[in-house]
Amino acid sequence: MTTSTPAVTSSGSTKTADSTPPSSRGGSPTGLGHKARGRAVKDQIARVVMWGAFLLALIPLVWILWTVGSKGYHLLLDSTWWTNSQRGITSRREGGGAVHAIQGTLIQGLTTALISVPIGVLTAIYLVEYGRGRLAKTVSFMVDILTGVPSIVAGLFVYALWVTTFGFQRVGFAVCLALVLLMIPVVVRSTEEMLKLVPNELREASYALGVPKWKTIMRVVLPTAFSGIVTGVLLGLARVMGETAPLLILGPYTKSIATDLFGGLMPTLPTMINQDRTESLPAAVDRMWAAALTLILLVLLLNIAGRVVSRFGSVKK
Repeated sequence: MTTSTPAVTSSGSTKTADSTPPSSRGGSPTGLGHKARGRAVKDQIARVVMWGAFLLALIPLVWILWTVGSKGYHLLLDSTWWTNSQRGITSRREGGGAVHAIQGTLIQGLTTALISVPIGVLTAIYLVEYGRGRLAKTVSFMVDILTGVPSIVAGLFVYALWVTTFGFQRVGFAVCLALVLLMIPVVVRSTEEMLKLVPNELREASYALGVPKWKTIMRVVLPTAFSGIVTGVLLGLARVMGETAPLLILGPYTKSIATDLFGGLMPTLPTMINQDRTESLPAAVDRMWAAALTLILLVLLLNIAGRVVSRFGSVKK
């Protein structure tokens, strides 16, 4: 039952105020209950679909990890795997280790990071702090293009420039140049996102004290986003250390320890896997699975380190 109460307006006329309860005006409580139950059903269906897709995506990952782990773990339990190289070991002979390939992978990864990180961080600072107009849009567009470049295209590009155009040999440094093309966009985008998370109030407070913009970036912005930048660098490093195509094109393999990036031959874990992949002898096949498991563990450790840094050093708003 509804009631009406007369009210006096500013012009002196009267009107009635509807005191009907809101629930009665918008529809019956039964109708609202049906809508709520409908939304709940849709929510449950969406949850089931998402969990199903997640479990479906896990199947190939778990299958790969189980296959590689079960076939390669026994060599990793031997101390010689971590201390010896494959020098003098033939395909038929068991034994030897992967220290030469692990060392080469780390050297090339760190060299790639030394070149990529300054370029990537400075590019991100320009885009966030200074970038305006057509030049900034062009730089951002080029970074997007680099993000989608396949690794084999990067390797072929450096091969055409380094070997075909300049006539240099295939060496470890040429591999690093190809990996730089793959790591720079990862560093730029991760650093860009971390710099955007820094509250503007920090910048404005620094400007209010008369601190120049470049010093504000160096002393306030970068230290605040440091942990996120380190996380992005570690994730980018983990990505390039697992790349294979540029190494097959530009990095000749050797079974001995080699640390000279300009010396020609330099072994890495991907090239060691490729070397033993062509053999059907049990000793070579076992080394192939063990090298694959070693590479997975190396990339996994870098990803975990990146997550730990992000977890305990995230930007506080």
